[in-house]
Amino acid sequence: MRTIIVYIWLVTTILPTFSQWGMIAYYQINKEYITRVLCENRDKPQLHCNGKCYLAKKLKAQQEKQNKQTSDRVQNTPVLQLFALPITSFEFLASHFPLSQEHHFPYHLASYQAPLSILVPPPCI
Repeated sequence: MRTIIVYIWLVTTILPTFSQWGMIAYYQINKEYITRVLCENRDKPQLHCNGKCYLAKKLKAQQEKQNKQTSDRVQNTPVLQLFALPITSFEFLASHFPLSQEHHFPYHLASYQAPLSILVPPPCI
């Protein structure tokens, strides 16, 4: 299930990148038709446009469409604002803690010794 979700996410992320390549591939496949019919400069063969004006126009329109979709997504993204109210006063609640209670510790820190096996240096070779 995870792999399916990863593949779907990957395709939806990379697909806009390939759309421009798809437009260029369409231009390369149909270059003659675009040159004869769709080219804006077909009346001026001395420019040797060969439909590149049509391709540039389509790529620019596609880029503007992607930019508009991105800006719409950014504008429609919900904003989560985290904030804290300023605290102007503190209130301490009194509680009863017995301070005179004696503590008995079963160990003595003064007589603690570290294990010596840890402190032995490595043998010299």
